[in-house]
Amino acid sequence: MWVVPEAAIADLITPEASFEAVEAVFAAMAAERAYNFPVIREAIGHGDALYGFKSGFDRESLALGLKSGGYWPGNEARGLTNHQSTVILFDADTGRVKALVGGNLLTALRTAAASAVSIRHLARKDAKVLGMIGAGHQSAFQMRAAVKQRDFERVIGWNLHPEMLSRLAQTADELGLPFEAVDLDRLGADSDVIVSITSSFDPILLDAQVRPGTHIACMGTDTKGKQEVDAAILARATVFTDEVAQSVSIGEAQHAVAAGLLRAEDIVQIGAVINGDHPGRSGGDEITLFDGTGVGLQDLAVAAKVLDLAIERGVAQDVAF
Repeated sequence: MWVVPEAAIADLITPEASFEAVEAVFAAMAAERAYNFPVIREAIGHGDALYGFKSGFDRESLALGLKSGGYWPGNEARGLTNHQSTVILFDADTGRVKALVGGNLLTALRTAAASAVSIRHLARKDAKVLGMIGAGHQSAFQMRAAVKQRDFERVIGWNLHPEMLSRLAQTADELGLPFEAVDLDRLGADSDVIVSITSSFDPILLDAQVRPGTHIACMGTDTKGKQEVDAAILARATVFTDEVAQSVSIGEAQHAVAAGLLRAEDIVQIGAVINGDHPGRSGGDEITLFDGTGVGLQDLAVAAKVLDLAIERGVAQDVAF
């Protein structure tokens, strides 16, 4: 069995490689060449933590396995990442354990890659202002991935705890973009693309705050009850997702579907746009929304890429198991 420790991941895979892996697996899902197994994700009743398993199988790459982990909101105070996870890959021909791969950075990269894929395929070509809702650890990854997809001229942001906005300001500065902290009314009025990356269970962005032509990527922690935006926004948007089953059960669409504002069959897999089977955005005034629920196949795709690189560079540890 190969072991690729968390500490080795940063030197093995780039955001660009993560983007390519995620885009390819979304396309494979829409073409029914790869599929995810049912997700288990629950509050464990300790430390306000959410824990679960995501797994799947890609018939083309033969990536088979699971990611186990979740969200521990108290970890930042401990100097740890709130999201903790590990990926286990299996040999598709024998079922034997193939590799154990650190999943924390991979989760951040594949989550950012997913929203970036949605921006590339759904946002207006003339998008100039990026709005960020949330300033946690993942927000920096989201911003870095997003700005590669359009010629953004500035970034604006809002966070429940304003003192954390320094992370957004610093990241924007690193990217050579001006940053301004704004209220939600301004954020909705000025943004061409909005990325929401929170763990909220109550809507933050309201329907009246979103103007025509906006692309929204809801990328926050997905579980039963989560909600980052007003369900009414989904009612007037064209809604895309990574996987419909997760979108309506643990994703942003669960509330709109439950309220009868949106039908599950009207939600489009982003892979269909990538494959050219769906046109994506139909006009400049259309609101598009990507419900990024985070599927197991994303984790397997980036972990398999890392494993190949780790073996090639002599970084992977071969352990008898």
